[in-house]
Amino acid sequence: MIRALLTMDDFSSRNTPAIVDYLGEKHIPVIMFAWGENVEKYHDEALYAVKKGITIGNHSYTHPHFSEISFEEGVKEIEKCESVLDELYKEAGVKREYRPFRFPYGDKGGENKNLLQKYLVEQGFDKVDDSIIPYPWWKENGLDTDIDTLWTYDFAEYNIRPESGFTMDDVFKKMHEMNPSSGAALFASDSYHILLFHAHDETEELAPKYYKQILDECLAKGIEFVAPKFIGNGC
Repeated sequence: MIRALLTMDDFSSRNTPAIVDYLGEKHIPVIMFAWGENVEKYHDEALYAVKKGITIGNHSYTHPHFSEISFEEGVKEIEKCESVLDELYKEAGVKREYRPFRFPYGDKGGENKNLLQKYLVEQGFDKVDDSIIPYPWWKENGLDTDIDTLWTYDFAEYNIRPESGFTMDDVFKKMHEMNPSSGAALFASDSYHILLFHAHDETEELAPKYYKQILDECLAKGIEFVAPKFIGNGC
């Protein structure tokens, strides 16, 4: 059995409602991590997702590399995105039950990592339950104790861009690799994944319904998508 938690970064976008509708049709739970500026830019699309019951996490306001900014600047990034999300949930008339966080690019802050982890704990952010992730490197790198949400598999579909030479064929080839150079194999038996996906209109323009193509393949290969569980709800 292959089980997976789907996460989607850089919410919101023009194609967000279509993604939300597809996920609902296929009964695929998801955490969408919000880039604050994008929520403001695609406000109605973001509101649609919240009203449909999607769990929205914090992905910072301007999407910086946290190792390239000060701790104080990082806190401002997180808190500004929090304000945007609080207002979004208030407008939607939906209770905000969980507050997971993901660093942009998986950049945990360099020399400020420990300070940022302490801050996230003190502010009551929620840790995704990763206790059943089976890969030794997850614990060896201390990822099991970090409160932010990393991932075990990256679809890398965001590389589909004009003149990049990267296509959907490359996404599918990566998906079927059984001995990847980094991370875990997607379709290895008896595995559990936190999957990284993105809500990008640029990808949609070059590979229409890319999310459907990729996730349909996951379903065809027997992946069971699971609902997120959290540790330490601070709300």
